[in-house]
Amino acid sequence: MFFILSKVLFFLLVPFNWILILLIMSLFTRSARIRKKLYWTAAILFFIFSNPFLYQQAEKRWQFPPRDMSTLPQYETGILLTGMINFDKKANGYFGNASDRFIATITLYNRGIIKKILITGGTGALVNPLPPEADFLRDYFIANKVNPADILIENKSRNTHENGVFSKKLADSAQLKGPFLLITSTQHMRRSKAVFEKAGWTGIDYFPCDYDVIDNYLQWDEDLLPNAKLLKDWSLLLKEMVGLAIYRLTGKA
Repeated sequence: MFFILSKVLFFLLVPFNWILILLIMSLFTRSARIRKKLYWTAAILFFIFSNPFLYQQAEKRWQFPPRDMSTLPQYETGILLTGMINFDKKANGYFGNASDRFIATITLYNRGIIKKILITGGTGALVNPLPPEADFLRDYFIANKVNPADILIENKSRNTHENGVFSKKLADSAQLKGPFLLITSTQHMRRSKAVFEKAGWTGIDYFPCDYDVIDNYLQWDEDLLPNAKLLKDWSLLLKEMVGLAIYRLTGKA
């Protein structure tokens, strides 16, 4: 039930949907005064959630600070959260926007910073069940010269809470000893950190990657003009913010 409700909540956290609902409401109202208010509210929401500067400021404050690999100690196991693979109708997998998680993990492994890789993540689809991401990524790690004996997979979890709980059971059954390094997108790290600590993980450190906003030079054509793509980016950021609050209220973080 919690899994289904989380999917419904994500739909409600999409600013584009708010704007669309307001415009649809304006078509059915007979009051010119109310119609005008609906138009203005939709316009203001579009300005706020398509403004690159406002989004960048919010995202920078939410992101975890980056870690320099050269300063990291050695960890027994790196815990990789999935959420980077898209599957087509034939169950062929393709790397998506968060593929930096994979790149960071294999780099950490090749540098000897992590000795083993624990991949946690099944499928988050409500309908049309897809292959578990953990299985797909295991094959890709092996294809990139990672020793199969150094890979563990947890392929049943559907959300971050289950990532933390199910992977903890796997680590305990495999008698893995810390320290551990949690690897996920920087936008997702606050919620992941709270969940994993609540799940009982000890001796765990954090490596954020997949930075959506970086401290670069201002570009007027990209950073000042409205960008409709940010309507989707805001929905992902709001999902993390509200998701963390709900996890805390329900005792999952």
